[in-house]
Amino acid sequence: MARTFRRPRQSHPIAELNVTNLIDLGFTLLIIFMITTQATQEQTIPVNLPSESKSAQQSVDKSAHFVAISIDAKGNTYVDSNPRPVSLAELRSRLHVYALETKPPVVRIRGDAHVPYEKIVSVMDELKKANLLKFTFDTQAGSP
Repeated sequence: MARTFRRPRQSHPIAELNVTNLIDLGFTLLIIFMITTQATQEQTIPVNLPSESKSAQQSVDKSAHFVAISIDAKGNTYVDSNPRPVSLAELRSRLHVYALETKPPVVRIRGDAHVPYEKIVSVMDELKKANLLKFTFDTQAGSP
């Protein structure tokens, strides 16, 4: 009679879960969200926008490129999120560069509620001279 000296194997499920790949994925997604959040942040120029009554908003063209021009309460003009104010001549040259693009951007005018109206009109004049005729005025929602 032959005898086997092997131990009988017990089959049991593996109770440990390797979460290293999940942690790597989580950190990767966290980094991606941190980068995209900073890239898509709105203006950093503090502007107290005027309020308007609530109304239905038009849908935004998904392929449209936007450029923001901010005018703070002191009358300084800023282009996009650049913290350095620009002169009227520098604004004019930047607008001409935007006008040369194949699909010119939509310009968002972000005027402070207390800025003199003349400053906003001068920006609008420069937009018309550069043949940038698509622009919007940013406001904040007020009471109905």
